[in-house]
Amino acid sequence: MTVTSKTLHDGWTFTQVGGGEVVKDGEWLSVHQFPTTVHVELLKHKKIPDPFIGLQEWDVQWIGEVPWAFKTQFNVSEVEVSAPNVDLVFDGLDTFATVILNGHQLLETDNQFISHRVPVKQYVKVGDNELLIKFASAFRKGREIEKAHTKYNLWNGDSSRLHIRKAQYNYGWDWGPVLMTVGPWKPIVLEAYQARITDIDIRANVSEDLSANLDVNFVLSRDNHSIASVNLKGPDGALVTGQNSIKISDSEAKARFKLSAGTYELWYPVGYGKQPQYTVEIEVADEHGAIIDHKTQKIAFRRAQIIQEPLVDQEGRTFLFEINNIRIFCGGSNWIPADSFLTTMTRDRYRAWLQLLVDGNQNMVRVWGGGIYEADDFYDLCDELGILVWQDFMFGCGQYPAYDSFVKSVEVEAEQNVKRLRHHPSVVIFAGNNEDYQLAESCKLDLDYSDETSDFRTSTFPARYIYERLLPTVVEKLSDIHYHRSSPYSGFGKPTTDQKHGDLHQWNVWHGSQEPWHNWDILAGRFVSEFGMEAYPDIRTVDYWLGGDKSERFPQSRTMNNHNKADGFERRLEIMQAETLASAYRLWRRNWRGKGREYTAGALVWQINDCWPVTSWAIVDYFLRPKPAYFSIKRELRPYTVGMTRKEHKTFADELSAAFFVIETVLEIWGTNSTLAAKKASLEVAAFDLHSDWRETFARDVVLAPNASTELFAGPLPGQPRRTRVSDVPQTIVVSARLLDAGGAVLGRYSNWPEPFKYITFPDIKELGLRITVGADGETVELATQKPIKGIVLDVEGAAAQWSDQAIDLVPGDPQVIKVVGLQGREIKARFLGDGTA
Repeated sequence: MTVTSKTLHDGWTFTQVGGGEVVKDGEWLSVHQFPTTVHVELLKHKKIPDPFIGLQEWDVQWIGEVPWAFKTQFNVSEVEVSAPNVDLVFDGLDTFATVILNGHQLLETDNQFISHRVPVKQYVKVGDNELLIKFASAFRKGREIEKAHTKYNLWNGDSSRLHIRKAQYNYGWDWGPVLMTVGPWKPIVLEAYQARITDIDIRANVSEDLSANLDVNFVLSRDNHSIASVNLKGPDGALVTGQNSIKISDSEAKARFKLSAGTYELWYPVGYGKQPQYTVEIEVADEHGAIIDHKTQKIAFRRAQIIQEPLVDQEGRTFLFEINNIRIFCGGSNWIPADSFLTTMTRDRYRAWLQLLVDGNQNMVRVWGGGIYEADDFYDLCDELGILVWQDFMFGCGQYPAYDSFVKSVEVEAEQNVKRLRHHPSVVIFAGNNEDYQLAESCKLDLDYSDETSDFRTSTFPARYIYERLLPTVVEKLSDIHYHRSSPYSGFGKPTTDQKHGDLHQWNVWHGSQEPWHNWDILAGRFVSEFGMEAYPDIRTVDYWLGGDKSERFPQSRTMNNHNKADGFERRLEIMQAETLASAYRLWRRNWRGKGREYTAGALVWQINDCWPVTSWAIVDYFLRPKPAYFSIKRELRPYTVGMTRKEHKTFADELSAAFFVIETVLEIWGTNSTLAAKKASLEVAAFDLHSDWRETFARDVVLAPNASTELFAGPLPGQPRRTRVSDVPQTIVVSARLLDAGGAVLGRYSNWPEPFKYITFPDIKELGLRITVGADGETVELATQKPIKGIVLDVEGAAAQWSDQAIDLVPGDPQVIKVVGLQGREIKARFLGDGTA
């Protein structure tokens, strides 16, 4: 017989064990969807208030501290019962579960990230069978375990989370609510079979010369006289190559295929080529030729390397990603779970989020270590769209334990998830944790970076055993994917704050020393895997969480503060998220200067998304409404960009003087080109005085080097006199630069304004001459002005429209055309810096 699978997703009910005020003792409520969790079902039954609105998060805390149970009945046929093997497969139970089938206890779980397969042939019967799953409180269990072991240090959430293998963000974070989910959060399946393929390991190894070996290894559940066949099919479904009559020896079988360079298609990140996927088909037949199992897996061919090598003329080493021998500047985002209630995530929602990345010219996403190993849909879509995935293991901001039972559970978790993810071409790095070495440095734990031999489990930083012994062994044994001990992690004996090695989390603009954002250039690292700035979401999202209570619709109201979890945000929240983040990408792309000079090789903003409606660092809010920063980043990650800085140079009359000096303002202009071919372009520069009709222009032909930045100009800032006193107020000069191709199309543009903006006296709105003209098609908007305008954001009353660009800088003589969907004849409102509304 072949393998038969039956999903057990029907007929479920749930209850609060022992009852309570909301669910009475003995009251079983129907389940609306499956898989599911308790909060989701209670919301659908209207038994609890929506925790995403107002202060109601705090009215549902009891759910995470009481026991729950789910049960169903399912029918088993005579054929299934008579199979040699019958298993129940639990893809994921959240978190402490006891599983009972027809009165027999099958399983006890304590790790949300682990799947379980349980033989049940002796317990199932023909006809109706009852499956009961009891869930204990993960929060209370965590407090118990912590009490029995040790209370450790952490950032964010309750310290007991460190002992529990559960999505850590459930305990609350500085952008997320405390919502301790519970329930059967992944599918449950009944399988009956004679023999089955238990493991598939497919390695597409691409050599430097771009020839490839495809190694297909698989394991059968029992050793018999079975014969297997393996076929490789191309992106079009046609057979590429195959092997028949493969003998299975000691339950294992292998097949190898060699492909010459040029005879197959390579998978590339978005912007560098196509994303062709191949399919490996495996069939196993018994000695009579009857098929007993059949598996397919999508794969792709790509060569992925992480290069850490000395630089030509700076200290330290690169930390860069090379795909198919092409060095890639990785511009992207960090990803947190996209909902507090994960079972509400659909493939369509995942696609909408990931399409936003691609549409925003981003090519990498980092799955952060305080959430989950994401759903298969997530990685499938990254493969399809060409998004590189940086995958953390699920440890975040903590001093984690390493006692035996904890380590054993983590080992199973790591093995299962590496096996699940290893075939995805998008996954190019595994990182051991998020910021745990930073916490160890902060708390002065045992951390000798030169120690490469100790066990570490008896130190004050015991999880170093997990990150430096366990996880790298699992990753190396089970995959060809690069392992990195942490994010951030410098290596080479350096602390995590080192800017010349490894990856860096740069929080010294929002947190830390709170530097001005135009200092991003001196805050650069070799790969900046986190940095960010907060901003309010779309006002429609704010109104959602206010729940109609207009009396709370002001900054720092009780409700507004509950929907901003960031410590100290009242002192630091800026309206200029768009300017801050765009500046980082602009300055760090300048550092990508060609081979041997990849001083900054990537920038991943914290963060693309939210798990609930909130004010946070996200550049797109919970309802997929982009903030202005999304668009400013999108512009800075175009294939061709132009950037500028202005720096003041102070020269003293002599080395003994402090009062006699000259201040000159120097303008620097550069261009970037992420394509693999040099680009001829015209650089046009125009300087404007914000308070007069003065302007100055110049143009020159330039060539943008391939896959690099190119310096284009350095000289005095036009229109800015030399100053000899600090009290001399500089002219308010705005400089606009554009790169044009041979046909006059704009490849990139940027306007440089004097900073900080708070010193600018803006002209009266009546003097600006701003014109907003809607085209005849109703979906084209032209913006034009007679004076420079900073940061135009467009909106309409009522339902949101979809804009192709926002946070727009506009200068005279350079009208810009914006596309809009859903305008429906409504009047366009424009806000911008200095318009008097803030």
